[in-house]
Amino acid sequence: MRYIMASSSTYNKTYPISWEQLHRDSKALAWRLVNDHYFEGLIAITRGGLVPSAIIARELNIHLVDTVCISNYDWQDRKEEGEILKGFSGKGEGWLLVDDLVDTGRTANLVREMIPKAHFATIYAKPAGRPLVDTFVTEVSQDTWILFPWDTESQFIQPIVEKK
Repeated sequence: MRYIMASSSTYNKTYPISWEQLHRDSKALAWRLVNDHYFEGLIAITRGGLVPSAIIARELNIHLVDTVCISNYDWQDRKEEGEILKGFSGKGEGWLLVDDLVDTGRTANLVREMIPKAHFATIYAKPAGRPLVDTFVTEVSQDTWILFPWDTESQFIQPIVEKK
């Protein structure tokens, strides 16, 4: 896989996610939500939450889907403050809010402030952001950069032993 990590001092490990794994993990999140909750609609946090939201909306038979659009990065560079490009009207009661990952909690804090009553679910959670979500599937360490399938491409890499 070819990728560029945000900051080498922040991230010491990588965790590559395939399309198949993302699909399985999205379904696992739907399983966690199916019996305990009824949602009148789903709000995807763009862009990372779009693919998981499509899978979860199908599995939970949710047809009313909306988005909130927040920009924290300009390509590789983190912006000073998150920018809300598209918001949501209402407090979110009865709505499911979905993102691929909660990392530092920066995006999560913005959406929690905007939509405080929505049930917030992510596929992956890191320790710094974990308290901000209601439901997640997999916890990863804070120093891990998750490589999502839309950010990678396949290519030959050296075996680990050769990198020493």
